[in-house]
Amino acid sequence: MTNSNNKLTKKDFKQINIRNLFAIQWGWNYERMQGSGYLYTILPQLRKIYGDDTPELKEMMKTHSQFFNTSNFVNTLITGINLAIEEKEGIKAKETVQGLKVGLMGPMAAIGDSLFGSLIPTIFGALAAAMAIAGNPLGCIIWAIAQFIIVIFRWKQLEFAYREGVTLVTTMQNKLNALTNAATLLGVFMVGGLVATMVNVNVSLVPQIGNVTIDIQNTLDMILPRIFPAAIVFSIYKLLGKKKMTSTKAIFIVLIVSVALSAFGIIGK
Repeated sequence: MTNSNNKLTKKDFKQINIRNLFAIQWGWNYERMQGSGYLYTILPQLRKIYGDDTPELKEMMKTHSQFFNTSNFVNTLITGINLAIEEKEGIKAKETVQGLKVGLMGPMAAIGDSLFGSLIPTIFGALAAAMAIAGNPLGCIIWAIAQFIIVIFRWKQLEFAYREGVTLVTTMQNKLNALTNAATLLGVFMVGGLVATMVNVNVSLVPQIGNVTIDIQNTLDMILPRIFPAAIVFSIYKLLGKKKMTSTKAIFIVLIVSVALSAFGIIGK
């Protein structure tokens, strides 16, 4: 049985949000990933719903400590839906809750990572970087505002998901899929724009054959402007796809190769 005074309040939502913002990744491991962090986030509310030291509480603690991994930016959407169901049905909702977690963590990870892990950092990061290069301090302010808005979104979504419950999944499924596809497309578009504007590398080597001087960079621009930066980005992309290659290793490779080619006068800015 659930606690008769199990109704969640704004105080509960505040506690969940604080724990989620700072502790969802606590205890992260390769076996259960965010499982222990998820349990810690909602443990006070589970105690409120099922009572202290009850068989139901122990059973649901085991359930919520199982494998869980999704985007940190939207994980409380799942949390809110699950708590709404548990508050209403108690231990009888165990299978439903577990099924929702398994079914939603993948799609939510795609949406959260596309929007907040790629799209927004790309757009506002590009604006901030361009302003910083121009010596404009507004770039830093824009980036800070964007991050603040994301935190507000993470804070508000929990109570919204709790209020809407399961209907959020059924009524918004098609909209969420369309939003994910649009975010992915826009993210790719923004990356292309960044390559053309932020990767300022030119071929400075100008070989001379007899009396003929060959301007390699000018020839490449005639074929396709900014083709050389695009080729560099594509090469790094392929490099990151290789086994045992990490982003840190790729950065050092780019630095070493760039310094060497620049020293020999092959590339320049």
